[in-house]
Formats: sequence, structure tokens, C-alpha cells
Amino acid sequence: MQTQARSFVGIRSNLGDRRHNLRVAIRRLEHIGFLVERVSPVVETPAAVPTTVPSDWNAPSLSIALKGTYEGSPEELLRHVRAIERHFSSSTHHPAAPQPIRIYLLLFGGALRQPPGLALPFPRLVNSSYLLAPMVALAPRLTLPGHGPRTLIDWSRTLPHQPPLWMGIVNVTPDSFSDGGAYISADQIMARVESLDVAGAQIVDLGAESTRPGARPLTAKEEWSRLDPVLPVLLERYRMDPLRPRFSLDTYHPEVARRGLELGIDIINDVSGLSSPAMLDLARASDADFVAMHHLSVPASTSMRLPRDIDPIAMVESWLLQKLETWDRSGLDLDRILFDPGVGFGKTSLQSLALIQHAARFRRHGLRVLVGHSRKSFMRTLANQNPADRDGATLGASLHLCTQGVDVIRVHNVELHTTTYRGWMQFQARSAVKSDAPDSIRVGYHRS
Repeated sequence: MQTQARSFVGIRSNLGDRRHNLRVAIRRLEHIGFLVERVSPVVETPAAVPTTVPSDWNAPSLSIALKGTYEGSPEELLRHVRAIERHFSSSTHHPAAPQPIRIYLLLFGGALRQPPGLALPFPRLVNSSYLLAPMVALAPRLTLPGHGPRTLIDWSRTLPHQPPLWMGIVNVTPDSFSDGGAYISADQIMARVESLDVAGAQIVDLGAESTRPGARPLTAKEEWSRLDPVLPVLLERYRMDPLRPRFSLDTYHPEVARRGLELGIDIINDVSGLSSPAMLDLARASDADFVAMHHLSVPASTSMRLPRDIDPIAMVESWLLQKLETWDRSGLDLDRILFDPGVGFGKTSLQSLALIQHAARFRRHGLRVLVGHSRKSFMRTLANQNPADRDGATLGASLHLCTQGVDVIRVHNVELHTTTYRGWMQFQARSAVKSDAPDSIRVGYHRS
């Protein structure tokens, strides 16, 4: 009797209705017996085709990774995959031509196979951002059979570029520093979420308590009273869509986090850095992701800051290493932890800039990194005093985070970021095309 092997499958589309194609491919994989456990966020990567092909081939891809099980052999699963691809097959078979669907058998249990025939793990997994980025979102600390001790996040650090996930902000508060009072009613919140989804936010972060300097701390009961009218309805609206944005709850109250998780929240964004034993217990027992942020106080206080004469990167990294020891001893699944260096929380403006400058350094410890810098007061010397006028400065910092391979970038103006990033990445990717020959396309960006 065959046992079920935990497997990972990648799916990519860059022709036609890409999201529809991905959804249909998921359904067809489920129909042939692939039991989907988790779906990664959708990642967009540029095509970077040579100049000798039709211009409309220069279509960005949408990619996802699936974690699941299959009761059968990898060869049998691959035959089913090829049949699904034939159903979608384009009439153009040029190596650089866009395709409605491509499916990749990335890992099959611990199987290690060499060509000819089926190769496992999939050979281009470690040097193709359209495959590796969704996988890092699912299992950053996973090691590959036959590839030594490097984890997926280690492999992603070797790529010329790792696409970020964009986290859009929804402040369900009357007193947030940037947009307090803009999203109070259920209709306002739902409209905001829909606009973030259309703009390309892979994660939507909902917060009901402001943590700006001087903000009044809320009780868990007060915080939940702001979330309860809309959160159940919002999660139910998106529940059946496998490509929906992931929903994050920005809270440091364990009771609020517990209620959110019971409703189906995907991520708990804890600005207190998993410092509460109750929050740590939730993280250990849950399948959700948790963001742990470095901080000196919550809410942030202008009277509590790192000393000016210390290295802020080294200080924050030391805090992280201590936390990692605690989390590891407690049995926490570190695949589900993201680290936020806490820009603006207990740091001077120059210290915050230094943390942004070197944010990717924290990835070397095996955790995904999230940076939330949008419109914050450390930008006052770079932009207008009005927070809403700091989107340009925010964007400049965000593009620097992109060059480093930071995993999640948390911003207010998602549409500005995604459209700018798409144009910026086109030229980053084109620098990888060494000639007009399709075979010269560098696999770090895109290759069939």
C-alpha cells in the first residue's frame, strides 16, 4: 500500500486570465488526488524576454506554490500534471512564449532523483525566483534532498532578486498617525480591503489600536469591539478563494489574537515581539504565521530610544538571537515566524535609516523579514510634515528594501508601490538578458 508523500508543486501563468488559470489548475490537481494543505501568496515576476520576440510576450508571470500530499508515485503525479498542462496548452511552443499554465513538481517527500527522466528536487527551484519566492513564503527553513544544509531562505539570498510580498495597511482606528478615522465603518473597511486586493497586496494588515507615540493603550475588550463588527464578515467573504490576500491582525493582546485565529486570521502581527507567554503559547499551538517586532515600548515612546552611541543593527540582532534561543527551546515552529526590526519604535531617525539600509542582514538567521516604515516620522527630514505626503520617501526606501530581498514590505499606498515596482523590476530583469537568444535568459528571473 502506498503512503501519502508530502509534496510541493509550483504553478505559473503568464497568458490570459492568470488568476483564473491558477484557480483552475488548483482544482484540477485536487481532482487527481493532490490534497492541498497550504497555498502560498501569489508572486509576480517579470518575463525579461529577448528583443527578437513579439512585444506582447513580455508578460509578467503570476506564480504560487502548493504544499500537499499525494498517494501515489511521483511519476504518476507528473503524468497527471502533464495532462493538465496539455488542457491549457498554448498554440505557440517557442521557449520564450507565454503560457496559460506551467506546473512544476518541486519536491516529493524526501525523493532524490536524477535525470534522465524525472528530476527531484526540481533542478531550477534554487535559482528561479518565480519558483523560490512562493516556496520561501511557505517553508523558509526547508532543506532540499541532495542540496546540503542550505535552507530555502539561504538559497533565496543567492538570487539577484527576490520579489517581496506587499502588506497593505487598514487602520481601524480614530487616532492612527497617518489615516486615523478613515476606515471606521464596515463599508469603509470592506472598500479599503477590496482596493488593496485589486492593487496587488498579498497581505492585508488590520489594526484596531494605534501604537504611535502618545497613543492611548486599549484594553483587549476595547480593541475587539472595533474588530468584531467587520472581521467575521470580511474573512467569510474571502474564505473560499485560494488566491485571496492573507489577512493579518495587528495586535499584542493574546485574547484578541486568539479570537482572530478562531475566525481564520492567517497572521498575527505582534508589535510586542512575542514577549507575552500567552502569545507564545498561541504561536506554538497555531498553524498561523506570527510577526515578532523589536521594540522598547508599546505604544512607542519618544522618551525610550536606543542609545545614540551604539550600533543599532548589532543591538537589534542581539535581541533577535536571544529571542531565537527562547523560541527554539519552547518548540516554536520557526518556519512561521517573521521578524520586524521595528523601524521607528525606540530608534532615532538615523537609526531607523540604518535598519532599512541593512534590513536583509536579519534573514541570515533563517527568518523571513518584514519592514514597516511607511510614512513614519523618521522621514520628516526627507519629506513634508504631513504623513500622507511621505509616500515618495516611503517608496524610495521600499525600493532599497527590494534590492535586498526583504520578504514583506508594509505600506499604506500599495498601488503606488506595486505599479512602480513592476516598472522598476522590468529593467532589473532585462539586465539579466545577455543577448537576443532565448536560451540566454537568466534563470534567476524567468525561464520556461
